[in-house]
Amino acid sequence: MDLKQFLDIMNSGEEVIAGSETHRFMSALSQEALRITSEMNGKYHTPEELVELMRELTGQPDFPEFSMFPPFRTDCGKNIHFGKNVFINSGCAFQDQGGIYIGDNALIGHNAVIATLNHNRDPEKRGNLIPAPVVIGRNVWFGANVTVVPGVTIGDGAIIAAGAVVIEDVPAGATVAGVPAVRIK
Repeated sequence: MDLKQFLDIMNSGEEVIAGSETHRFMSALSQEALRITSEMNGKYHTPEELVELMRELTGQPDFPEFSMFPPFRTDCGKNIHFGKNVFINSGCAFQDQGGIYIGDNALIGHNAVIATLNHNRDPEKRGNLIPAPVVIGRNVWFGANVTVVPGVTIGDGAIIAAGAVVIEDVPAGATVAGVPAVRIK
C-alpha cells in the first residue's frame, strides 16, 4: 500500500478493519507523525521552521504559510489541508486520517481536538475504524477547548465558543456553544 491508496480509502469513508493492511499502514504513519511532532514540540522553532516541519508531516510540499504555537499533536498528518493564514494555538490535537480541511483565515484556539475517526459500534468489531472528514470554513473562530467530531462541516464565519463539543454541522455565520453545541446567535 502507498500513501495515495491509503488516502483514497480514508477519503472514501470505507470502514478500516482492525489488523488489515490499511490499519497497519495507518500505524506506520502514526510512528512518522510521532517523530515529526516530537521534533516540532521538543524545542523552539522559528515560524519558518514550523512551516517546513508541517510540510514534512503532511507530505505536502506546497503546504501554505500558517502560524502555530506548539505543542501540536496528530497521529497521522497526511490528511490535513490548510487554507491561507490559518492560526493554530497551543495544545491542539488533530486526528486527521479521515481528512481535516481548514479554510482561509481560520483561528483554532488552545487545546482544540478535531477527530475524524469513529469506532464500529458493534463490540465484536470495536477495533474497526470509520473515517469521516471535518470541514472548517473560511474565517471560522474556535475558542479554547473545542472538540469537533467526525463528519462535521462548519460554515464560513462561524464562531465555536470555548468548551463546545460540535456533533453536527454549523451554518455559516452561526455562533454555537455548549455540550453538545447549539446555536446561540
